[in-house]
Parts: sequence; C-alpha cells; structure tokens
Amino acid sequence: MSGRGRLALGAFAATLMAACSMLPLVDPVTWILQASFLLAIQCGVGALGRRVPLPRLLTVGAQAVVLVLLLTVAFAREQALAGFVPGPQSVQQLADLLTTGADDVGRYTIPAPDTAGIRLMLVGGVLLVGLAVDALAVTFRSAAPAGLPLLALYSVAAGLSDGSADWLWFLLAACGYLLLLLAEGRDRLSQWGRVFAGTNRPRDGLPSGIDASGRGALAPVRTGRRIGALALGIALVVPAALPALDSGLLTGPGAGNGKGGGGGTISAVNPLVSLQNNLNQPENREVMSYRTNSDSVQDFYLRILALDQFNGNEWRASTRRLKDVPKRLPTPAGLAPDVAVTEVRTNISASSSYQQTYLPLPYPATEVKVGGRWRYEPEGRTLVGDDGETTKGAQYEVSSLVVQPTAGQLAGAGEAPAALRREYTKVPDSLPKVVKETAEEVTKGAANGYEQAVKLQNYFASEGGFTYDTSVNSGTGSAAIGRFLKDRRGFCVHFSFTMAAMARTLGIPARVAVGFTPGAAQSDGSMSVGLRDAHAWPELYFEGVGWTRFEPTPTRGSTPAYTLPDAPTGDAADPAQPETGASTAAPATPSASDSCPAQMRRQGECGSSALPGAVTPTDTGTPAGTVLGWTLVAVLVLLVPLLPMFWRSRTRARRLGSSTGRTPADATARTMAAWQEITDTAWDHGIDPDESQTPRKAAARMVRLGRLDTEAAAAVHRVAGAVEQVLYAPEPRPVSGLAEDAQAVRAGLRLSADRFARFRAVVAPRSAVRVVWALSERRAALAGRWRLPQRPAWLRRPSGQQG
Repeated sequence: MSGRGRLALGAFAATLMAACSMLPLVDPVTWILQASFLLAIQCGVGALGRRVPLPRLLTVGAQAVVLVLLLTVAFAREQALAGFVPGPQSVQQLADLLTTGADDVGRYTIPAPDTAGIRLMLVGGVLLVGLAVDALAVTFRSAAPAGLPLLALYSVAAGLSDGSADWLWFLLAACGYLLLLLAEGRDRLSQWGRVFAGTNRPRDGLPSGIDASGRGALAPVRTGRRIGALALGIALVVPAALPALDSGLLTGPGAGNGKGGGGGTISAVNPLVSLQNNLNQPENREVMSYRTNSDSVQDFYLRILALDQFNGNEWRASTRRLKDVPKRLPTPAGLAPDVAVTEVRTNISASSSYQQTYLPLPYPATEVKVGGRWRYEPEGRTLVGDDGETTKGAQYEVSSLVVQPTAGQLAGAGEAPAALRREYTKVPDSLPKVVKETAEEVTKGAANGYEQAVKLQNYFASEGGFTYDTSVNSGTGSAAIGRFLKDRRGFCVHFSFTMAAMARTLGIPARVAVGFTPGAAQSDGSMSVGLRDAHAWPELYFEGVGWTRFEPTPTRGSTPAYTLPDAPTGDAADPAQPETGASTAAPATPSASDSCPAQMRRQGECGSSALPGAVTPTDTGTPAGTVLGWTLVAVLVLLVPLLPMFWRSRTRARRLGSSTGRTPADATARTMAAWQEITDTAWDHGIDPDESQTPRKAAARMVRLGRLDTEAAAAVHRVAGAVEQVLYAPEPRPVSGLAEDAQAVRAGLRLSADRFARFRAVVAPRSAVRVVWALSERRAALAGRWRLPQRPAWLRRPSGQQG
C-alpha cells in the first residue's frame, strides 16, 4: 500500500475513533454505522482525486460536494431532484431537520432518542470533521494540525456527557490521533529513499554502529518510549484529577466531594443547564413536597446555591471549602440584631426521581436535620452531598429565618465590607457599555442603593416593556445580556442575570440564586413543587440586612414586601411558634413511573430529574478539559517534529563526552565515536557517507565537498589518521583532542553551508535515520529468535551500508 493510502486509512480510523466519544449521547448507537459508511465513501472520493491526480483544492472541493450529496440522499432523498441532487426543497428539509435536532438536544436527557434531527447533526458532524482531517493529513500532508478537528469532536462529546467514562473515550481518540501521526511518519520516512551509513561493521571486536558498543542507538528509542508513555499518562491522569463540570442540578451526582472534617471543596459548577428544559416540560412532575408553619408561604423560596462569579461568558459558583454540617448554622452574614426575623420549621420530602447534589433549603437556614453524608459551604449557606450523596428520596427537617427588613433599614444600610464589595461588584471587561448606561438611566434620581435596586426590579418586572418567554435561547454571558436588553424577551435566567450585572455596575454587591418558587398548595395542607417551579433570582447585599431577595421576573414568584411602595416600617410581629407534630411526617411522594407518560419514560425523562438551572450558555467559557486538550495538542505539534533534533543532540554529547577510561579499548571507542560523529555531521550537511573509501580518502572527500577551511580540513585528517591507527596499527597510539577536532569540523561545515542547509542539519538531521535502522536490527534479531514475519522492505538497510 502506498504512503498516501496508509494516511487515508489513518485519517478514516482517527475520525471514527474520535466519533466513538459521542456514542453515550444517543440511544441506539446505530448512527455510527451510517456515519462510518458515508465517511468511507467521502474518503474514497478523496483517494481517487489524489490518484488522478487533481489539484489539492479541487480534491477537497470534490469531497465537499460528495458530503452534501451524501447528506441529501440520507436525510432528504424524497425532496431532492432525481433522489440525490440538492434542490431548494431538500435544502429546506435539511435546515428544518437541523432546527429540530437543536430543539431535541435541549429537550431530551442523555442518552437522547435517535431522532432524525439528532442523527443528522451527529452524522453531518462526523463527515465534516472527517473532511477536515482527510484534507489536512492526506491531501496537504500535515497530520499534526488534523488533531484540532479531532479534538473539537471529542470536546463536544465530553462537554455533553455525564463524564462516567470520559477517560476511555479520550484514550480511544488519542490512540486514533497517534495512529495518524505514525502513518504520516512512516510515509515521510519512506520518501527519504535509500540512505547510506558511514561506519564499518564490528571487526575483531571493534565497536561500530551508532556508538562503540553497538547498543547506543537504542537509548534514544527507549527515551522516546518513556516520553510517550509519560505524556499519555499525564493526559489521562490530569483530566481525571480536575473538578468535573456538572451537567445540571437535577441530572444526578455532581460537584461537592469533600471528605473528613473540614476538608474538601465545592466544585465550581454551572447549574443552568436544564432550567429552560424544565420550564417547558409538558407535565409539571413533582420534584418535592413540604409542610411548613410559615405564615408567608408565597415568599417561601427553596434555594439550592448561589452563582457568584461572572467571567463574561457565564455565571457560575465559586470553588470554596466545605465543612462538616454544624448542629446550628451560624448567623447570616450582615444581619443586624434590630432586623425583625421569624424562625419557622419545615419538613421536606424529595421525590425519588429528583436526584442532585445540592440540598434545597429556605434561606437563610439555621438548622438542618438530614440523614446521609452532607457537607456545609458557609459562604452560600448550602449543603452539598459528599461521596455520591444526593437528594433522591431524601426527607429532612429545616429551621430557617423569615427576615423582615423595613424599607428604612434597607435605605439606611451602611457600606458593605471592602472584601465583599470587591468580590461581588466585579464585572468583566466584555460587558457591553449599554448595561451600565441603562442601569444609570433607570436608577436616575435614586438616593441610595436600596432605591436603585427597587428601580431596577420595577424596570424589568413592569415598567421596561419586557416579555416573559421561555423559548428564548438562554445564553448567560455578556453578549446574551446585551441581546436581552435589546430584544426585551426572556425568562428568569435573563432577568436575574441582567439585574445582578446592572447592580454590580452601580456598586451594589450582587449574585444570582437558583432554586424553586414556593409551589402549589395541596388539599392536605402540604405544598407541591414541580419542575416548572424551577427559578433563578438576584440577591443583593445590604449591610445590616445581609443578602436580600429581589424578583425582577414578571409573572413569576412573588414581589418581596420590602420593595413595595407601602413596605412595612413598624416593628416585626412576634415570632411564630412551630406547629407541634404538624410536620412530623413528610407527605408521600408520587411515584415518577406512575405520573410519567409512556413517551417520556422511553426517553429517560422519568429517572433523575434535572434541576433548576438553564440551558447551557451559548457563549460558554473555555472548560478546563478544552484548555488541557489544546495544551496537549500544542505540545505534540511542537515536540514531535523536534524529536530528531533532540536525539541528534544527545548522540553528539554522548560521542564527544569526556571518557576517563585508559584501556586500549577505551581509546579505540573514543576514536571511532569521534569519526562517527564527523561522518554523521557531514551527512547532516548533505555529504552522504561513502563506505567504499578508506578513512583518508573519505576525509579528503569531506574537505572537497564541504569546502572546509584549513583548520577544519586539518581536523578531519587528524581524526582520519587516528582511525587508520585504530584499524591497522598493531598497537594504536592514544590520540588527544578528538572531541575538539569533531567540533571544529562541525563549525567548518556550518560556515560553508547555506542558511537552509544549516537549519535542516539542526532540525531534521539526515543521520536520525539510524534510529530506524536500530529498530530494524532489533526486529531482525527477534525475527530470528521467534520466527517473526520478514520486515518490510522500507525498513531494511541497503546492502553494504552500516551504521
């Protein structure tokens, strides 16, 4: 098989191995068979175009045309002209399928059903990546950059999967890329032609080959193996050690994973992956139910965690230390004794289909009684499951405070602590100027931070002409906020994130809370919380009151009493006493399998729910896995072409290194190593070794072809004379200064060579082929011992050549 044929097969295999990382995303996995067949046709067209041969760009263009034809036949055959020629109707059909596929991706949990739209996205994506890999690696003969589309394919799969076997798919994709690089390396090496060595074989016990012992050539190979094994090991271990990104708050075990007293951290997860999906569910399946003795159930929000970092691409929770859950949680930060509070008690029962790592709690909770392994994060006052602990079927009791500040207390709030203000008023440089300009315009005339916050809330909830719409794409970054202010359509994600960003531009500490609204009252006195109660809202900090809820989203939740025009200014009522025995038993939770339609059961919707969060942001930040992948690709791209240079430098240092041996054998080895180095240096500069000549004639040939100056010529002849003594004298005399002579010859050759020749001698030395010869000799030895198949012709050293 030709070199390009091997490369084409390598590109095909590498693409399919990387595409396997997407197998866990869809059930059934028969789409991979269709993708393999179509990809084989596309690669075959490329092979035919290169064999004709067609110009490179024309070959790539032919493959692109075939890609369109294949997708038309596979997905829009009935609308195509003659069943395969794309026409307006077929193009419209493909566009409709892509739109449907995008909707299906947001609607279904993993593994999603193999709908026509999702299949088109999978197969089309594999074909596009395969086209890029084949064009780069085979048509343009540059395999290293072909790793970028392969990495993109793997990154998409890794970002969507649950991470249960990411290491396996990474290993498979990495092996495919290495296979492609090996195919290219073999192809390049075969183009070097028949090369010749310039040293004698061992005679009368004298050393030959790459070093005096005949085994030195294998050391770089061993080093290469160790470097490769170490790099692959790091690539597999480091991603496993990095904190994983959760896919949502209702999709299963997630972030927190501390162990032991006071240890562990809470991972910086993005919980907004499935909020839009939950709000658009056809059935409001119950997530949890609760009983409480609170008199203001309409304000009884169940909070999961707070997103306090805004990097311009997304809002996310900070990575913080976890502690053991204290018997009584500390007093909320910033809450002064003169603010009226009422302590209430609540019994909560989570559905068996509700499975996520954060425990929903009313804010601020003061005491939590829950079984299982849970840890406490003090800054956000959240409880996080430890070692796989989730909310599935959990029943727990919570004591919490109903904080009742007055408008006067909020208006008279002092300045927040400097550290808190620095952290919670930080906005990225990418935030559009219109955000701050709009905030200043809306709050014009406000006397303090409280009045500014109320004006912002009213602007979004009633005065700004905004429309609540759950079909809007749920981006969470700077660009999404700018679009929201322009289009004025969105749902709770857009309202809460935009108000929090505006508050920060005004110097008010702000963050976004994610959780559930109070739910619906039941006939038995309990409250039922469903998927559609998933919600996000801003929390603003006021010294003396602490973190305070605001509600900018119209038609959702309840407006806090302290933000209304007739906000109470008198004393708080007496704290209500918890009901005795009213909440001793949590209400029975409906079975997910009983309440879930058959269609949703088939789609996996009746298992682990997905929590309040939102759809993955369209302008997401760069995940840690992607950064690591790009780093590994960059290392490979830079390191692999430089391996011959590294080997050559190491070989030169070993040959010319100082030797303390004083025996005749040591002197012989030093002499032969110096001559070998001079021969290889000349070879690197374009002077092929000539085995048929004596050392004296070989030296004269080097001087003539290399146009060496007087000093370098004398050095060559001195070393040649020392070699003749070693080979022919009964008792060779020891010769000093051989290493200096070899360096002088190298300097002379570089001086007489042009710039390109000098560059190639360093970066791509011709003598590096000795590594391949050494491997070939090792294979020949094994073949003789184990009767292995004869080595291929391209690995055999030309007859009469030694090295």
